[in-house]
Amino acid sequence: MRRKDREITDYQKILQIVSGCDCCRIGLVDGGEPYIVPLNFGWEDRDGRLVLYFHSAAEGRKIDLIPRQSLAAFEMDTSHRLSPGGTACQFSYLYQCVMGKGRIEILRDPAEKIYGLQKIMAHYTDKTDWDFPAAMLDRIAVLRLEVCELSCKEHA
Repeated sequence: MRRKDREITDYQKILQIVSGCDCCRIGLVDGGEPYIVPLNFGWEDRDGRLVLYFHSAAEGRKIDLIPRQSLAAFEMDTSHRLSPGGTACQFSYLYQCVMGKGRIEILRDPAEKIYGLQKIMAHYTDKTDWDFPAAMLDRIAVLRLEVCELSCKEHA
């Protein structure tokens, strides 16, 4: 990271920032070209490793791409604020962001899909006991990204 003075290395602080984000973008490769898509997400800390879950339609470009690649990049950001200055060059933008990469997969087992959906709903609602009808589970996809590389930056 170029700006070491903005780097966040404390894992608990990183999790606080993740908790404050409302959208996560995943980056995939399609025929040698980048493809980025914003998604609703949930997360968990699994023994000191971040795991992300995403809700998706069961069909589409990302669903076609994921089985052909095992790694995906991700980025999420929050706490956006313009910092005005006296001149254009003195303006700045304040933010917090978390980025990294990890192994991505489409979950097939209904119990794993429900687990991921519970994490997603908990992230947005703080409720953890939602019901998911089997017919709905058949129509959607749940993705899991196990993070293997993580960085975090804050410009406050």
